[in-house]
Amino acid sequence: MKDSSMKSRRIVIHHPRKKEPILWVIDSEQPRALLRAELIERGYDPYGFITISDALDSLSRASSSKPQLIILELRGQNLSGRVVEGIRNLGIPIIVLGGTAELNDSLIQQQQWAVILRRPVSLGKIADVVQQLISKNQTAA
Repeated sequence: MKDSSMKSRRIVIHHPRKKEPILWVIDSEQPRALLRAELIERGYDPYGFITISDALDSLSRASSSKPQLIILELRGQNLSGRVVEGIRNLGIPIIVLGGTAELNDSLIQQQQWAVILRRPVSLGKIADVVQQLISKNQTAA
């Protein structure tokens, strides 16, 4: 029989963790969650946003950190010169995902992007490109 005077105590051990690179996944559709899951499995800290404006607005909150890399799915984005300029002014690598129509948009073609991936593209391929860019940026720093 258990002595009721003895209370159980939970011991919490905190292990030091290395800081994962923060990524933004901007996608107006459900694959955003699937890509985030793939990136988490690879050791990244991805934040998901539906629109570019949502992502940029998050920087004004004290709890949000500037990402090291952005994955931007062009489908469903309300692109304007101001929005594209806002995301480009962050000065970080951006992987752009799009179909022919989105990639032929003059706003997109006028910019220098770290990588452009044409749909269809697998989540694994996107995550591989992320790993390559992050490791390249870490060795350059």
